[in-house]
Amino acid sequence: MTDSTVLGFDFGERRIGVAMGAAEVGVATPLVTLDTPSNDERFAAIGRLIAEWQPGALVVGLPTHADGTPHEMTRLATKFAQRLKGRFGLPVWLVDERHTSLLAESLLAEAGVRGRKQKPALDQVAAMAIVQTWFETGGAAV
Repeated sequence: MTDSTVLGFDFGERRIGVAMGAAEVGVATPLVTLDTPSNDERFAAIGRLIAEWQPGALVVGLPTHADGTPHEMTRLATKFAQRLKGRFGLPVWLVDERHTSLLAESLLAEAGVRGRKQKPALDQVAAMAIVQTWFETGGAAV
């Protein structure tokens, strides 16, 4: 684990939620949802976030079926994590993200954000849950 800032990603084919975590205190905060049509634009936006936050590590949520078996999004999220490592040269960790979207929906509902109003924040709050999970349980290095 690192003692610096980490950036966490809730990967999706259309949107990527991003959160920042302060490892020294173990607290994560939602940042932004990237909703860009091309991979080049996505990675340019991620590059700007990395330049701004100067993280010591990146954390990517690894989606699986409820029983832990992989599916197509598992492969795509792993590929995304490998691309992050290759492009930015930072340590990248994969974290089991089962139930993070449900947790994000619950947290937003508790904050009074319901229904369609949740959509803009859902991915970044899920990324926050991924970073928080990493703080609590660790993950697998890419």
